[in-house]
Amino acid sequence: MKAKLSLVALSIALLTGSFNAYAESDQSISTQALAEAIAKQEAQIAELKLQLAKLEQAAKAQSNHQQSSHPQSIQAEVPSHTQVAENTQAIEKLDSQVTQVAQVQQQKDKFSFKSYGSAVFTSDEYFDNVQDTSPERRSRFDLERIVTEFGYQFNDQWSMEVEIEYEHGGTGAALEYDGFDEFGEFESEVEAGGEIIVEKAEIKYQASDAFGVKFGNIHLPIGLGSTLHKPNQYLTVQRHKSEAAMIPAVWNEMGIGVFGDLGDFHYQAQVVSGLNSEYFRTYDWVASGHQRRFEHVNADDLAFAGRLDYGSFKEGGLAAGIAYYYGNTTGNRNKSNKLNVDGTLSIVSVAAAYVEGPWVLRGQYLYGTLSDTDAITLANKTTPGLRPGNFAQLGSKSQAFFVEAGINLNQWWDLPMTVFANIDYSNPLMEVESGTATKRYENTWSSVGINYSPIPEIVLKAEGGLHQVAVKSIPDTNFFALGVGYQFSL
Repeated sequence: MKAKLSLVALSIALLTGSFNAYAESDQSISTQALAEAIAKQEAQIAELKLQLAKLEQAAKAQSNHQQSSHPQSIQAEVPSHTQVAENTQAIEKLDSQVTQVAQVQQQKDKFSFKSYGSAVFTSDEYFDNVQDTSPERRSRFDLERIVTEFGYQFNDQWSMEVEIEYEHGGTGAALEYDGFDEFGEFESEVEAGGEIIVEKAEIKYQASDAFGVKFGNIHLPIGLGSTLHKPNQYLTVQRHKSEAAMIPAVWNEMGIGVFGDLGDFHYQAQVVSGLNSEYFRTYDWVASGHQRRFEHVNADDLAFAGRLDYGSFKEGGLAAGIAYYYGNTTGNRNKSNKLNVDGTLSIVSVAAAYVEGPWVLRGQYLYGTLSDTDAITLANKTTPGLRPGNFAQLGSKSQAFFVEAGINLNQWWDLPMTVFANIDYSNPLMEVESGTATKRYENTWSSVGINYSPIPEIVLKAEGGLHQVAVKSIPDTNFFALGVGYQFSL
């Protein structure tokens, strides 16, 4: 009997040492490995408890038998209560350690951290100003962005997420050359809120898969760029130029929204802060009207944004979606006395994708209308100190689209590479309220390229193509770009 109890004690000692090795080992142990270790230890503890209970019963039975037949040998053969108590305490201590580590691991599982980023090299032909017809080639490096995402799951229903984006490697005062609004002028400006920004800061309540609510600084579901904005989620070196020439990139606003999944359908509906027409520009329509450059976001004009998708654009397979945005824009002007019209903005987005096997196919069409464009243009021209200024007409209608198609060569060879072709088109001056719309801002970019992923978290990109302007006197130009991007999650 003593031998059996000694074996139990030895098992407990070995089990405790093994568990402490897990608890004190390097922090790089994966969550899955730790969970498996805890489950294994709990199973062993349960088995030891069962063995100890059997030994206690056997000890009592032997004690009763020996007391009646050999009273003098009881002390020598029967294990002491102290031995049994010590083994019981050792098991209870180990059980407590497992429980504590499991609780710590549960808290760690509530916290999430993600990050993605990209850096690019571009070689393009630039025009000094809107009147120039002789381009000059320039090469540039750009640390486009580094984004960090922090998340915390309070319980099964409540969670929060914060995204901080660092653009172009820093923040502060910048000297820029503006050749398209002021016909060749240098401007010094402070990039307040433009280089280090909170791209998302939302609190989410999800009652079920079918219904949830989120509020704070949230992403608008207008444009695929708000859904597919990580480097491995689009094929081109830079995000699609067509979308950037029409609406804010990865559009986010303060507001509240509802969302949910109904079978294969996903819906979103939001009420958010609207745009500011003071910063609408000819070359990118309403994109510059995003209010992130100011400390406070004016909310005199709110907007509605909604989207309905079939399938998932992120997870692959067949997906299709339609989105709609509506809101006034002049109420959010800082110089509100300059304009007494609504400046109503309406945008429709239609998108589709098929990502299955070796095939990658995506496309999007954006169409928008803006009322009172002549009045907005005149007010922006005569607002003192408005920089950058606007000395050209705004489009009352705008459109843009892109189509990208890729083939993943890894389906046939051991080569994690996708070759692709892409077309981006934008026309922020599709129509004007009065007069004739200039074709100077109607652009088409056609390109081919490759994406190479040495590991799933990293993508290397190369792209070359042709840039065409819908003006006969403007020659076609060539561009080339290299890029590297990463993404990971803990």
